[in-house]
This record gives sequence, structure tokens and C-alpha cells, in this order.
Amino acid sequence: MRALVQRVRQAKVTVAGRVTGEIGEGLMILVCAMAGDTDAKAAQLAQKIAKLRIFRDADDKMNRSILDTGGAALVVSQFTLAADTSRGNRPGFSTAAPPEEGERLYMRFSDDLRALGIQVENGEFGADMDVALVNQGPVTIWLDV
Repeated sequence: MRALVQRVRQAKVTVAGRVTGEIGEGLMILVCAMAGDTDAKAAQLAQKIAKLRIFRDADDKMNRSILDTGGAALVVSQFTLAADTSRGNRPGFSTAAPPEEGERLYMRFSDDLRALGIQVENGEFGADMDVALVNQGPVTIWLDV
């Protein structure tokens, strides 16, 4: 699985004028299930992100995780993270999981984060979404598991 994680002050997803997910301080997580990914990969990614020490401590060092801060996560499916641009200018997405499997693993990942005690909000799988966020830092981390 692949994710782009951003530390945010706030984030919101809107679909057709309706807010589907909104958080204050925490993590904006764009996630993509890749072909061949498993439930174990979703769980591994959730564990990695939950323990990722990218929040400031009392000494202003990135030494705290979302578990430490009690922040929330806004999880949005993002198949374009699988983009392959090695053959020209039009990206290919053949390395992304098929849509049914991608949605299942996206929801599994979200449920795995919830099981760790993190408040999770979601976008809407397969929808045309408007995503707004205030990146704090900025801190943006790419993860592959």
C-alpha cells in the first residue's frame, strides 16, 4: 500500500457540496491500494502511520505520533498515487489495485486506524472530491509498505 501523509491544522473533503469528512489537527492521509496488496499490508501501513513521530514535542522536535497527540485522521482514497509516467506524459495506473479491491483495502486501512484508537474521517471512494487542508510545517511524508 502507498500513502502520502500530511500533518495538518485542519482538513476537509467535500463531494457535490456535501462535507464527507472533516478534522482539526491531525493527519491528512491519501492512500492507494496497489495490485497484490493484502489486509496485512493495510494493517502494516496503519501501524506505521499511527506511530510516525512527526508532531512537535515540548522541545519543538518532531518526536510525537498521532497516538501521542490524540489527533484525528482524514483518509482519502487516491488511486493516482499509483501513477506511472515512465512512458511519456500520460500517466498509467495499471499498478493500482482493481477498484473493488482498492475500496475494500481503503476501508480496511481506515478500520485498522480506528482500531488503534484514532478518530478517522473519510472521503468517498471513487467520487470527484474537493480536498481542502492547511498543511502544518509543512510536513509531507511518502510511505510504501
